[in-house]
Amino acid sequence: MACTPFILDGGMSTELEERGFHIQGDPLWSARILYTNPNAVKDAHYSFLQCGSDVITTATYQASIEGFTKHLGLKPEEAEDLMMSGVRLAKEAAADFVASCLTADRKVPLVAGSVGPFGAFLHDGSEYTGLYASSMSIEELKNWHRPQIRCLVAAGVDLLALETIPSLKEAEALVELLREFPDAKAWLSFSCKDAQSISDGNRFAKAVQVASNSPQLVGVGVNCSPPALVKPLLESAKSHKSADMSWVVYPNSGEDWDPSTGWKPEKKIPFTELSVEWKEQGASWIGGCCRISPADIAQLKSRLTNTQ
Repeated sequence: MACTPFILDGGMSTELEERGFHIQGDPLWSARILYTNPNAVKDAHYSFLQCGSDVITTATYQASIEGFTKHLGLKPEEAEDLMMSGVRLAKEAAADFVASCLTADRKVPLVAGSVGPFGAFLHDGSEYTGLYASSMSIEELKNWHRPQIRCLVAAGVDLLALETIPSLKEAEALVELLREFPDAKAWLSFSCKDAQSISDGNRFAKAVQVASNSPQLVGVGVNCSPPALVKPLLESAKSHKSADMSWVVYPNSGEDWDPSTGWKPEKKIPFTELSVEWKEQGASWIGGCCRISPADIAQLKSRLTNTQ
């Protein structure tokens, strides 16, 4: 895998906004579109596949049973079905791609079920601080995440994307919870605030050590953080990563985010160039997060393919 990284997708919300959907400020983020326009979600998945993604991630990052019942007025069983629909749409897009576009040089697409942090449900920017975890127990965090993971696994994801995790405690809870789904595989990726630390201030190296205790995790790494932080973060924790676990890397564009106004459009950092370094560091799963488009993924795939 180190020679041929899996190419992940980019920002689902970015692509949906490009298609005219208003997502900024919505407590359900792109997960609302699962309810209002599911075909748009499927089409966005397909765009990433066409541009080279080997893995597409479900539009469930900010989805939860509680959130769907609160913000959409759904019954719990309806909320569960909506959660599972995120997997169905991604699998349909992947099946359509395989039927019409798969070539000998492409991997059969995988579907990763997105599981965001509890802070994403709070919709207050705390997914980038992890402050909420200090007032929650491991069991409370497990209880929160369990319904979402149960739905995604039941719907047949190929693996889980436990992503943008800001807190060491939340990571510990997710690693424990994963044992309740012994057939499930996952990656665990953290939001990070500097070249040494995850968002709650704990060392990234310590977070990687927590992940390395789980045989169910196929990857650990960084997402939705500035691209320039990736190389030093991986370097800081390389001795703490188990040998059979890969790095997973999918940063944002490097532009600034303001919780009240959204992204501040600035010149993007050329993460496609930096990706070669991440591959050399052993990253086997490489893609983008917020503000990364299908066109960016096409450039990423081309760059990594040309450095084989």
